[in-house]
Amino acid sequence: MSKKITLLGSTGSIGTQSLDVIRAQGYEVFGLSAHSHVDKILQQIEEFHPRYVCMTDPDAARRLDAELSGRADAPRLLVGPEGLKQLAALDGTDVVLNSVVGIAGLGASLCAIESGHDLALANKESLVTGGHLVTQAVAKHGVKLLPVDSEHSAIFQCLQDKESAKSLTKILLTASGGPFFGRSFRDLEGVRGKTKADALKHPNWNMGAKITIDSATLMNKGLELIEAVWLFGLPPEKIQIVVQRQSIVHSAVQFSDNSVIAQLGVPDMRIPIQYALTYPKRVPGVVPELDFAALKVLTFDVADDETFRCLAACKKAIKKGGLGPCAANGANEEAVKLFLEDEIGFLDIGRLVEAVVDSDSFGGGYTLSDVYECDRMAREFVRAHL
Repeated sequence: MSKKITLLGSTGSIGTQSLDVIRAQGYEVFGLSAHSHVDKILQQIEEFHPRYVCMTDPDAARRLDAELSGRADAPRLLVGPEGLKQLAALDGTDVVLNSVVGIAGLGASLCAIESGHDLALANKESLVTGGHLVTQAVAKHGVKLLPVDSEHSAIFQCLQDKESAKSLTKILLTASGGPFFGRSFRDLEGVRGKTKADALKHPNWNMGAKITIDSATLMNKGLELIEAVWLFGLPPEKIQIVVQRQSIVHSAVQFSDNSVIAQLGVPDMRIPIQYALTYPKRVPGVVPELDFAALKVLTFDVADDETFRCLAACKKAIKKGGLGPCAANGANEEAVKLFLEDEIGFLDIGRLVEAVVDSDSFGGGYTLSDVYECDRMAREFVRAHL
């Protein structure tokens, strides 16, 4: 029977690749959401005929409403952040795939889980900012939390043997190293303004601007470390970040006998997206096979958190616990925005994120409202310490 998918963030990089998988598998699109890309979501509506569509930007929602006016088969339009949460909670879908960027995805993740839907999670900020809330909700409602990030999907795939998974002792979380791998602190002091383009040139992956900058600063790897703590239950000191420049080894796990199992594949996000949507089955898809005849070299190195302070800040944040990761994430989102607007230099991102994490102990329990307040305060801190 064809699955029905609700796709949040359908016009972004992960969203459009998810639609490639949905198209190839013949799945039905129950709902789509976007922030402001009206023309793009109109094309998706024409092809996939969702029952519901959400635009989180009110002006874009008005434009879309006008475009859909008079169409007999027009989807029902939901508007704003509340509309996104409503879409995530609607009955009638089999899986909600959340590929919204940033903390904006947290509320929708919780609504999907609390409504009894399996959640394919590409919005890493859901676990980074509200890991306790998300994992508690998953346990309470008995749904599946299916990782979509290539690294976490790799780990998840390596742990399908439940008996072996009990003897897990270490996670080897791989990183490409980004466009500035091997560069020193001094080398990076000038990455500002016109050299911003260099930070947006990822060597292996085609991604949106925010996540590409996060890859360049290694913030993305710090966020993934925090996410892995919540997904797989290991303390941060048992998660080793390994630079794998070719992005062929997507991550690995080590067991008590020191054997290591890794997941390999071409660097294409449609592999982990498809596994999340077809789980527990594996089926043919749209991604080419890995050509071992052409694969001459696999290299490994250590991640440099002395130069890339965002990674060091994330390690501090998860050890502090509580709202520490939320503060780091909020500060980073604001700092990346400022960098992309040419307001700060590249190294200022790490400086500001680490300063936020160092500013408080952050331990203890928290509520959803605490998460949003911490996020707001972290952004204010960044703007006050430029």
